[in-house]
Amino acid sequence: MATVRRTSCNLCEAICGVLVTVEDGRVTDIRGDDADPLSRGHLCPKAVALRDLQDDPDRLTKPVRRTADGWQEIPWDEAYEYVAAKLGEIRKTHGKNSVGVYLGNPNVHSLGAMTHMPMVVRLLKTRNRFSATSVDQLPHMLASHLLYGHQLMVPVADIDRTSYLLMLGANPLASNGSMMTAPGFGRRLKDVQKRGGRVVVIDPRRTETAAVADEHHFVRPGTDAAFLLALIHQVIAEGHARPAQYVDGLEAVTEATREWTPDAAARVTGIDAEVIRRIAREFATAEKAACYGRLGVSAQQFGAVCQWAVQVLNIITGNLDRPGGTMIPRPAVDTLRGIGKGHVGAWKSRVGGRPEFGGELPAAAMAEEILTSGDGQIHAMVTIAGNPVLSTPNGRKLDEALDTLDFMVSVDPYINETTRHADVILPPTPPLERDHYDLAFHQLAVRNTARWNDAVLPRPAESRHDWEIFRDLGLALLRRTPRSRRRLIASARLRLNPKRIVDLGLRIGPYRLSVRKLRKSVGGIDLGPLQPSLPGALYTKDKRINLAAELILDDLPRAARQLLAAGNDDGLLLIGRRHLRSNNSWMHNSARLVKGKPRHQLLMHPDDLEARDLADGQLVQLSSASGSVDVEVAASKDMMPGVVSLPHGFGHGRSGALLSVANEVAGVSANDVTDAALTDTLAGTAALNGVPVKVTAAVSL
Repeated sequence: MATVRRTSCNLCEAICGVLVTVEDGRVTDIRGDDADPLSRGHLCPKAVALRDLQDDPDRLTKPVRRTADGWQEIPWDEAYEYVAAKLGEIRKTHGKNSVGVYLGNPNVHSLGAMTHMPMVVRLLKTRNRFSATSVDQLPHMLASHLLYGHQLMVPVADIDRTSYLLMLGANPLASNGSMMTAPGFGRRLKDVQKRGGRVVVIDPRRTETAAVADEHHFVRPGTDAAFLLALIHQVIAEGHARPAQYVDGLEAVTEATREWTPDAAARVTGIDAEVIRRIAREFATAEKAACYGRLGVSAQQFGAVCQWAVQVLNIITGNLDRPGGTMIPRPAVDTLRGIGKGHVGAWKSRVGGRPEFGGELPAAAMAEEILTSGDGQIHAMVTIAGNPVLSTPNGRKLDEALDTLDFMVSVDPYINETTRHADVILPPTPPLERDHYDLAFHQLAVRNTARWNDAVLPRPAESRHDWEIFRDLGLALLRRTPRSRRRLIASARLRLNPKRIVDLGLRIGPYRLSVRKLRKSVGGIDLGPLQPSLPGALYTKDKRINLAAELILDDLPRAARQLLAAGNDDGLLLIGRRHLRSNNSWMHNSARLVKGKPRHQLLMHPDDLEARDLADGQLVQLSSASGSVDVEVAASKDMMPGVVSLPHGFGHGRSGALLSVANEVAGVSANDVTDAALTDTLAGTAALNGVPVKVTAAVSL
């Protein structure tokens, strides 16, 4: 007998509500849930692939240990004790910082990881912590920390009420609004236009989003800071600056952006000076305007300056905390309370002297911290839901580094390009077997809603949820520490189940809800549009915003010097790209997602191909200062001349990775040609965009 169960798709930030049909214990259909107040029935191809994750024969269900005879299954308790003992031995021999931790993107999409993983990481007491944050959203968090007093107080574009939306380095038709949870973004964008609003996109590629915008302008990769600073300069110069009374530092910003005129920016960015002036004027005088910058402007050498400038532009035009501008969501569970406000530069990495942010070091430093001998060298790694060999800079070097470790454990359902180096892999249950409440992305949603989802399918007796893995591994680690009050508190926290934690958060939250109330609702509860909350909601001590963040202003002279420099001899710059049917490096084992036209080619403007005597479809060599890859090239007039694009997350098939479907469409890893030394000085974010490259005909063997 078939039954239909409500849940949400937690594979990306859109958290769309879905209806799952189950028959005889198997998923037979997945479709959008019209009753969900946030997604309103929207569904993308990734949600349909939830059943592929459930049925994937490559997915591990029991712990495995690497032996001379290959991978062997072992009992859960044996695995926990073995891992705890090995980590304990290495910490005792080499010190607490000899254990490194890498946290991948899927952690924030899982309730159990959000509630229980942080305690395990704290128990390791290491400063060598890394995550996908520093190849993704760290500049957002740094800007929020400096301006609003909390690293995760990130204003989102109130797209459902705005009349002018300016987007840089963002392709929400593919991402559904990363760092801005906006399911059904295409429909929302059309609604902006239907009510007479305007959508302007700045991007080196004519993306899916740019194609349906009212206006699109190419920008030279890595120069977005010049464009944004010129907008700020022009808004102030024309007398349109009108920050709120609780905002300080406008005079310092005026002085700091004095040299960033539209004419100066035009020479750097390739955008005409008059266009810059017009956009600045339109944005400043629009009834309701919002500027949104995403990965394209974060993952570059001036990502922190870019994200600070995005915020400053919204603030000085009076659009912060304004309906239709940018606003702070008010979720039912106040996640900001339970997460640190953030800090920067409390310590630096041992080898490269890179500053930490929020307790994490840049992922670009990971390989050198493993390979460089000395006090504090990483001898063991704990990777949790991540594949940094494919998703962090100079993946080949990291691949080699992981092979030198004394011990490695991974919490992951797959043997992939990273976990193949592990001694033990602890696989968690897939999404449809877990309860879910989204703790992360309600904090970034364009509308306040709340939804609890019970697991669609029962957990098999031999499987473990991720929170159970962290609980039992944490308890195994605690058994090796002296008895103390702190140990008792940690043990008690680990034993709480996620449902209880969420229920407590809902009850003390701003709407006084409960899991019981959410379970009774059909599709979740609509808590209404975003509401003004500043200055009261600020985490700054004086409840004021200081635009003149010293860390940023001190970096502007470096930006001026570097952005005015000439490009590389070949004149080509590499950028990444996303696709609706892909999700970083971890959704390529679904046949329904990877079928169809190949999506892993290098995109290149026809004029650039002709100038190099290359042809559409030819195998070419893409090379940079850190390496080279051979890849098929595809001609595309959607590319800005002088810019090439390679998608992120491909490159599967390294020896030992057991990913049947992914290996058939392996492609190449863009991170084999990105440079770990090329980072944002302020944030440590990897510069994945604007990488100088050469493209030549591949050498035949």
